[in-house]
Amino acid sequence: MLEDRDYMRAEPPRPGALFSLSVSVWLISINFVLYAVQLIFPLATRVGSSRGVLLEHYLALFPPDLLRGQLWELLTFQFLHAGPMHLVMNCLLLYFFGRPLESELGRRPFLWLYLGTGAVGGLLQAICGLLLPSHFGLAPTVGASAGVFGLIATFAMLHREQLIHLLFPPVAIKAKWLLVFETVLALFGMLRPDQIAHAAHLGGIIAGVAFARYLQNWRWRMPRGTVRPARASALEIVSDDPVRSAPKRQSAKTAAKAAAEDDFMAREVDPILEKISAQGIQSLTEDEKRILETARHRMTLR
Repeated sequence: MLEDRDYMRAEPPRPGALFSLSVSVWLISINFVLYAVQLIFPLATRVGSSRGVLLEHYLALFPPDLLRGQLWELLTFQFLHAGPMHLVMNCLLLYFFGRPLESELGRRPFLWLYLGTGAVGGLLQAICGLLLPSHFGLAPTVGASAGVFGLIATFAMLHREQLIHLLFPPVAIKAKWLLVFETVLALFGMLRPDQIAHAAHLGGIIAGVAFARYLQNWRWRMPRGTVRPARASALEIVSDDPVRSAPKRQSAKTAAKAAAEDDFMAREVDPILEKISAQGIQSLTEDEKRILETARHRMTLR
């Protein structure tokens, strides 16, 4: 392909590329850093306290704290974990479902999706604990599971027929059936409470489904049941309002520009590439080299 040739390759990323890392990678990094802090600074709040270490005292989701106005716990609990397997499993799911959704939706909407579904899941867990403390308990809740389940639900709603290859058990299942399985698992888990925050999982799923339906029916052009590649381009915004429909017009202009670029490549560049293949790059004239340089510049701007 054109961009694979030495003289058409883009420049390597600059040292500041660290700040261009995906939101998914940043979230995973924060999870690992905070878990390391949990291990390094096990400062108990008081002897015999069920509230755990000092970090968990301020950041874990403790239902009575919400009644006292500590609403930040709906966000911070998502970055603490109860053990290494809890951390690793959540981060793996965040990576595999987060990266394609982030590529599809954009960084900011993806971050709102992840944190928002996690907060809704934590809120449902806290409400259940406050209303039925004897059944759900009032123990602190930690973990990224609620937000991860929100990502799974959103992905499954947008890509219902997409095959998901599971590790345990090693089977392939369509995304829509994975969503059904996870929902049933959360509901049954709420009937027989254990150490897992099943209500938080269910809350994340409900919020993820609601977000996907919002994209499908109100804001984004994504017909229900449509299957798109995991790394599809950003979804197209549509609106009947002529002011709000500017992104749609911009999308049409982008498509026209892409078509013109393809025509330029086929008309001007392909013959030059064939000449290079037959006679070598030293056979090019100055005009042909200038055309290649123009093509390389255009490919860089895409």
